[in-house]
Amino acid sequence: MPTPLILAVELDGEGAHPQAWRRADHPPSALLTPARVRAVAQAAENAGFTLATFDDAPLPPGGTGPAGRIGAVERAAFAAGHTDVLGLAPVVSTTYSEPFHVSSQIASLDFAAAGRAGWVVATSPEPQVAAALGRPVVSGLLALRREARDAVLLARDLWDSWEDDAAVRDVETGRYLDRDKLHYVDFEGETYSVKGPAIVPRPPQGQVVVLAPAGLLPADLADVELIDGPDVAAVGSVGTTAPVRIAEIEVALDTPDLTAGARLDALGPWAATARLRHVGSPEGLVTLLRELRGVVDGVRIRPAVLDEDLPVLSARVLPALFRAGLATRPKAGSSLRATFGLARPVSRFAAPREEPA
Repeated sequence: MPTPLILAVELDGEGAHPQAWRRADHPPSALLTPARVRAVAQAAENAGFTLATFDDAPLPPGGTGPAGRIGAVERAAFAAGHTDVLGLAPVVSTTYSEPFHVSSQIASLDFAAAGRAGWVVATSPEPQVAAALGRPVVSGLLALRREARDAVLLARDLWDSWEDDAAVRDVETGRYLDRDKLHYVDFEGETYSVKGPAIVPRPPQGQVVVLAPAGLLPADLADVELIDGPDVAAVGSVGTTAPVRIAEIEVALDTPDLTAGARLDALGPWAATARLRHVGSPEGLVTLLRELRGVVDGVRIRPAVLDEDLPVLSARVLPALFRAGLATRPKAGSSLRATFGLARPVSRFAAPREEPA
């Protein structure tokens, strides 16, 4: 019998539609505020979502929508203090970011979230990013994949560079660290090297959950692959080797006042993407998710307009999934790895334990 679906939701900005701000139920000045971050994160948790992701990029969003955004790591860290069971995964690009600092940020987020952190790995192919940062342009798919591979490999090494019990914290003796349980990683990539160890102790999860678009990372580096496809068959045909497969779905739902079609007509064109898209009734979305169960392990829903679609998801879609046993709420006290069915790994530097005789 297929396992329950993992339910993730993207909470960036006003929604996935480029004109979503036109139907927001708050003034534009309220978007880039802590209150907004708290409100949408708590709404997602109360609805029963397993994971919330926060999109980000080095360049401003552009277009006719919001002119800026709060950093994704900062939003996730703030939401950590206002949620209890919701997983939190910021999007962080690996193309021009300093990998040592990224690994420290993500590890710190896992402490703030008590083991509920993830990292959505992204790339920055736009040459404007390099110009803005004064860096040589990283161009071409192979180079972008190389930077992503090295950044994630280094992060995993650094998360292991502290063994779980390296921090002693013995006030009476003044001994706070076991130096023998800190390790140099001596990482040598194609474009940089890092000696280590990390400046942050090993995250509560040991290894933070790493999510990436299908095909971006080598098979042994991604815990979760995010899969595009215009229909269920296409999603199912994407070959992946990650332990967890999550399909991307863009959603515009009927509300009590308007059909999804009428809402989109009022917003204007919504360009097609490579992702699955459902425009219609909540019941139709439940049917689609039923079809996806067993094809993938979960879905990441991208609401067209957060202020309109998230309440419908909360009231009519997720309850129906829970009643049918197609999904379950995350359990209090569980790490994101545990919720995803992933074991907590030991540090690769830790000495093997001897079994008692």
